[in-house]
Amino acid sequence: MHTPRTALTTLRPSLLRPSLPVVRVPSQSPTFPSSSLSLLQTRALGTTSPSQAVKDFASAFLHGSEELKEEARAQHSKLVGRNKYVHEFQKHKILPQHVEQYKELIAGYYKGIHESPEFDARLTGSFEVVVGEVDTIVHVFEYQGFEGFERQKQAIRESKFFNKEILPLIQSRTSQLNSEFKFLPAMGPQERGGLYELRTYDLKPGSLLEWEESWRVGLEARIKAGHSPAGAWFSQVGQLHQVHMMWHYDSLEQRRDRRSRSWEHQQWASTVARTTKLCNAMHTNILKPLPFSPLR
Repeated sequence: MHTPRTALTTLRPSLLRPSLPVVRVPSQSPTFPSSSLSLLQTRALGTTSPSQAVKDFASAFLHGSEELKEEARAQHSKLVGRNKYVHEFQKHKILPQHVEQYKELIAGYYKGIHESPEFDARLTGSFEVVVGEVDTIVHVFEYQGFEGFERQKQAIRESKFFNKEILPLIQSRTSQLNSEFKFLPAMGPQERGGLYELRTYDLKPGSLLEWEESWRVGLEARIKAGHSPAGAWFSQVGQLHQVHMMWHYDSLEQRRDRRSRSWEHQQWASTVARTTKLCNAMHTNILKPLPFSPLR
């Protein structure tokens, strides 16, 4: 399908770039590494009043300072993240009567962004949810950095084609910026057929390092059982404290068989026991790649 001329002419962004969304850290205090506690002690005891310093330190230790929470989260990201690309997960909830029309229009529009040299925006996958949040399309974009994300968003906001032809078909949409785990970089463009499963784990704040350590061990058991991983990410902007795992299966029947075989490995049973207590909730969607998806 050829991208409408009006779509491509409206892709050029303005020179003004929007600022990144403000991340508000939950009030619950995470577990700090020793380096963070040392920094906390240094800052607290550096105040002019010794008695006030003790109060400040006790308050920050018990309740957590916003600055130190952000530093602890950044340290966790550096330890477990690949830190090479920014991956945006877009979810578009489509009005049921317009799903097919949306898929036709978004194919040309997003291919135009993907192929344009003006954008640091590479479409890595577009999928339709067939089990789970139905009437939802998931797009995964890859950027070299946040600048590419900002440039693409500005272009979409200014696109007459997107706002007139595509936006009215969307009931709601979300955007989340994620980083790849070091232990499992995302799968590159290829055609495999079958289905993909996107599993999302809502972690308890401060548990990312422990989850990653346990999951790396469990991943070995899953692969031995025949599972085919396609990527692993943790959230950085948007909905925080989330981890995503993507798996490829030839069919739902193969998924059932592979999951059953996983329990034959003690490593997997131990991983489940350790990681379940770190999660507040778990979600899963079965995805069917769209015809224009680079990963399908």
